[in-house]
Amino acid sequence: MEGVRYTGIPSAAELAACPGIPSEERMRKGRVAVIECVQEIPCNPCEGICRFGAITVGAHITNLPVLDEEKCTGCGQCVANCPGLAIVIVNKAYSETEATVEFPFEYLPLPEKGSEVDAVNRAGETVCRGTVLAVTKLPAYAGTAVVRLAVPLELADEVRSMKRLPRTGLKKGPEPWVRERPEKEV
Repeated sequence: MEGVRYTGIPSAAELAACPGIPSEERMRKGRVAVIECVQEIPCNPCEGICRFGAITVGAHITNLPVLDEEKCTGCGQCVANCPGLAIVIVNKAYSETEATVEFPFEYLPLPEKGSEVDAVNRAGETVCRGTVLAVTKLPAYAGTAVVRLAVPLELADEVRSMKRLPRTGLKKGPEPWVRERPEKEV
């Protein structure tokens, strides 16, 4: 069985039917939101945060968000404000050989601009190496950073995040939720 309900990953059929996916032509014009929200759940922060009116959920809060690709400027406000982390910004006009993909990233440490990272697909599998072009963390993003990667153009529809970086400089020891219990004296 395939699909977000069974695997947590949207299937090709679900993505094809998703009203938040812009056309290939629009993605080749520059930055645009790609809304991969395929579940009808009560959620609409993306509609409220878009000051251009490019995202519509409508009267029923469980409707899938619809993207008006002509109104979308690719500003990225919706990316960090989507609680389901289902929105990325894709720019297939970046260069002749590369595209950019911007995605929410809620792990520490954050990558550094210019670093090379493992770019991953929706399943978390490495598909290529990407170059970090920017890491944006604004107060309006409510603690969520947005990472912009340059990736091979042919993989722009697959790359959706990056592998977590190893934590460095942290003390080794038991996890905070594990406590040692004193042994009972007999």
